[in-house]
Amino acid sequence: MIIISDTTPIISLIKINRLDLLEELFGEVLIPDAVFRELTTNVTFKEEADIVKSSEFIKVSSIQNRKSLEILQAASGLDAGESEAIILADELKSDVLIIDERRGRKVAQNLGIAITGTIGILIQAYHEKILSEEEVKSCFEYLKNSSIRLSDTLIQEALSIMQKIKNKQQDYLFRFD
Repeated sequence: MIIISDTTPIISLIKINRLDLLEELFGEVLIPDAVFRELTTNVTFKEEADIVKSSEFIKVSSIQNRKSLEILQAASGLDAGESEAIILADELKSDVLIIDERRGRKVAQNLGIAITGTIGILIQAYHEKILSEEEVKSCFEYLKNSSIRLSDTLIQEALSIMQKIKNKQQDYLFRFD
């Protein structure tokens, strides 16, 4: 399984002390060079940078087509990390791109790339019984009260999906569009 991640989901999972979920769910997660730079070069976040650098399951992978990067950024206005993550997902024909930003998600979906986000990862962890319902709700609260933008509507949708999983009315497959 090929899993690519953008910056924000990794930051969000570090904030809730659950970066380990990526390894438990996927084994290995690829990030493009720009995402690695975004995660590791800001001196204000040295502790988070050290966590990323020491996470053996996170592998850095370079995009092949630099021209695609220029075109995507010019056409979409996405930053380098989002753009490289989308291009890498396309180049490697990834199974899932983990991305939270609305504009980046829309671009990826328009390119036919399967996506999920931080909330989708938490729901998948619940589905696979890695996290309890209370643990997921606690993660939602912590994210909502931190600098991560998380709407009440999104939380309610996630809780509804979890209820359906609990009642065995829905199987969850790494997608939360």
